[in-house]
Amino acid sequence: MRSPLLDLPGAVPADAPDSDVAAHYGDLFAEQRALAKGEAIVDRSNREVVRISGADRLKWLNDLTSQKLDTLQPGEWTQTLDLDLQGRVQHHLTLVDDGESVLAHVEPGTAQSLIDYLDRMRFMLRVEVSRADDLAVLSTANEDFLVPRSELGEHMGRPLAGLWAYEALRIEAHRPRLGFETDHKTIPHEVGWIGTAVHLSKGCYRGQETVARVHNLGHPPRRLVFLHLDGSVDTLPPHGAPVIFESQEVGVVGSSARHHELGPIALAVIKRTVPVDAQLLAGGVAAAQEVVVPPDAGRNVSIDPALRRRIR
Repeated sequence: MRSPLLDLPGAVPADAPDSDVAAHYGDLFAEQRALAKGEAIVDRSNREVVRISGADRLKWLNDLTSQKLDTLQPGEWTQTLDLDLQGRVQHHLTLVDDGESVLAHVEPGTAQSLIDYLDRMRFMLRVEVSRADDLAVLSTANEDFLVPRSELGEHMGRPLAGLWAYEALRIEAHRPRLGFETDHKTIPHEVGWIGTAVHLSKGCYRGQETVARVHNLGHPPRRLVFLHLDGSVDTLPPHGAPVIFESQEVGVVGSSARHHELGPIALAVIKRTVPVDAQLLAGGVAAAQEVVVPPDAGRNVSIDPALRRRIR
């Protein structure tokens, strides 16, 4: 649904799948600085919201997904993953329980497939799953919140930052995005979702065997990296652009942006075996890598929080 905030003077629509919200409102770097300082909000109302209600909702979701949710407190935000039987990521949910329902927002265009799966798994439990099209997502640099979609227009008077500003800070914070830093083969270890969206000590769920096996016995085949791009080049490597090391394609670019302090930056997923100090070419642009997921991420190895600099 097209956001009414796109009617503001200077608003420029973002590219798909975010074309229903603004990429910027006329001053990208000023919007980034305001967002980083906590002085602006971002319209992310193109995100789809799913409502899960019923007395069994938390235990049920705890049994189906990767995060420990059975003890989730009202008002506490968290993330969880829906995995397939091979441990590959199907959906990424950012959610909160309001005391009556779990409200989860997901990538544009993915809500119905999530609902279809959850509906098949209800059996005799006291749960109901539905779209929550009456709610919209707004974000600061540090948190998300849900507002009635009918009230989006009331935020026209607030300082706003476009999605390009949000994406630049997301990339800086090393946070993967489903469909950008993931594909149909992605497992959670590869992109650093262990801990933030995967609880390693909870009970069984679909795909848990792969998570446990990679964590305890082996290494993920790929790893997420943060790239500092050559600032003398006018263009940014697009999503899906090849990452080259020694004339061989070793990965793909996920997201790229121009940061108000760091310059051009990107996230990419590359083969685990690429040396951590290797200079790369990302879509033809020279790139220096910064480790996000270590090559030996597995048993007894965790991702350094100082490297991840995560915001929700």
